[in-house]
Amino acid sequence: MKELDSAPIGKLLWQYSVPAVVGIMVMSLYNVIGRIFIGQGVGPDAIAGLAVTFPVMNVSAAFGVLIGAGSSARTSIVLGEGRRREAEFILGNSIVMTLVFGTLYIGVFALFLDPILRLFGASDSSLPYAHDYMIWLLPGLIINNLCYSFNNVMRASGYPTKAMVTMFIGAGLSVILCPLFIFVFHMGIKGAAIATDISMGVSAAFVMVHFFDKRSTVHFTPGTYRLRRSVLLPILAIGAAPCIINTAGCLVNAIINNTVYHYGGDSAVAAIGIFTTVTQLVISFIIGVCQGMQPIVGYNYGARRYERLKRAFWLTAAVCTVACTLCTLAGMLIPREVSLLFTDHEGLLTTSEHALKMTTWMFWCVGFQIVVSNFLQSLGEARKAILMSLSRQVIFLIPLLLTLPSMWKLNGVWLSFPLSDICALAVAVILLIVELRKITRLVNSRLVHRTA
Repeated sequence: MKELDSAPIGKLLWQYSVPAVVGIMVMSLYNVIGRIFIGQGVGPDAIAGLAVTFPVMNVSAAFGVLIGAGSSARTSIVLGEGRRREAEFILGNSIVMTLVFGTLYIGVFALFLDPILRLFGASDSSLPYAHDYMIWLLPGLIINNLCYSFNNVMRASGYPTKAMVTMFIGAGLSVILCPLFIFVFHMGIKGAAIATDISMGVSAAFVMVHFFDKRSTVHFTPGTYRLRRSVLLPILAIGAAPCIINTAGCLVNAIINNTVYHYGGDSAVAAIGIFTTVTQLVISFIIGVCQGMQPIVGYNYGARRYERLKRAFWLTAAVCTVACTLCTLAGMLIPREVSLLFTDHEGLLTTSEHALKMTTWMFWCVGFQIVVSNFLQSLGEARKAILMSLSRQVIFLIPLLLTLPSMWKLNGVWLSFPLSDICALAVAVILLIVELRKITRLVNSRLVHRTA
């Protein structure tokens, strides 16, 4: 923890980001590879069915990050302030709420699964695949929340490499089990879901063992599980921003899937699934870098070392912008080669190639938007982080999705993405300027206080 206070920012960002990036990229690569296995081993309808499940997965992830992101940011801040006992209360309250939320949403999904999948765009062809995948994946969603959320707390409390190992365990098992269940046991799309359940269960067990170990910086202790308003409200306030992103993603995916199906059928739904998979891989890299930035910013904000947190932000923003620019170049220059990874169906290849070209030409600025949102979240600026989170997917993308297709049909859907990116970039710049001015005032007031 002392390194967060004094080590060079570049070294710290490397030390914290590389394990986070490697871990989350390994998981994302597994997701990509799993979808390749499903596409090649089951067929195009299975890819469309998988795309329909994305909104359901977003709801699960939303509850996970509501607790996980909020608790990790608060842990960094209170450790920077020297309040370790408070960090233990954050940990105890977080696991209780994760179990409560998980039980509730899994129960709702189990009772109304087919109507929910229909709402999110499932057709007669894709519904059986979507149903088979989700009915087997549902029990593992709460385990996934435990793994991912507390993996973030592990990193925030000073264990970035161990957090990376957690992700390696899950991804490694999945890469082995997924093709085994699909191609050897011929279990189809449900085999991929079972492989994910087993892998996440092992990873979650690894994380829980760490937090029950009394040698860990922050660990489970008696008396910290009773819910406290003073502990929960800051967690929920900070976690609300990424939670809204995922919840909004659920709504956006439902609108996209239904609109795309209306204008392009199952082939277009499968194409949006390929687009989502490719861009999510890059966004996962960005999230990993931001996870590395978060404990640095949070700790130094709590310790009132403002120049260090600003350097961490700008370095993170530069790295993430480069990554998104590379994705833009891939989508514009080699869209067919990217699509061939998932299918050799000519009709789907043509649709996917066109979709990638039209949706990625402004993707280069998405990384900066995500970094700004995570920066605000790390500082505890819940309202600003929520506004940033809402801007791209709700304030701009949904209205565009509801209006442009009426004029340009399927092309209107594809154009909605770059246009919303432009608008959200403007919001990110404005919010960043406001926050940097606030930090400058804090620096100046501190200097005046020292002089006095």
